[in-house]
Amino acid sequence: MKIINEKEFASAIKEGIVVVDFFATWCGPCRMMSPILDDIAEELKDKVKIYKVDVDNDPNLARKFGVMSIPTIIIFENGEERQKHIGLWQYEDALDTIKSYL
Repeated sequence: MKIINEKEFASAIKEGIVVVDFFATWCGPCRMMSPILDDIAEELKDKVKIYKVDVDNDPNLARKFGVMSIPTIIIFENGEERQKHIGLWQYEDALDTIKSYL
């Protein structure tokens, strides 16, 4: 999964279904979430884009989207926030939720 920064963010979420994982490298639950999102990215590779934002490197983005706890996963549709999930998200639940936007 690509880590994007504030400069890339607007164009990255502009079209289609995009999932953004707000994380930090020191966060244990974030490290547990990463392989789950990797698997979902592989399964839905032609339908969904999944990116990561490091909240330590881009605190303004975290603030803009009200990220107070990590991991926070936000689903965007054509640039608009549709759903936010805070905390570790189990594979099946995450996959089903993301698929509901397709």
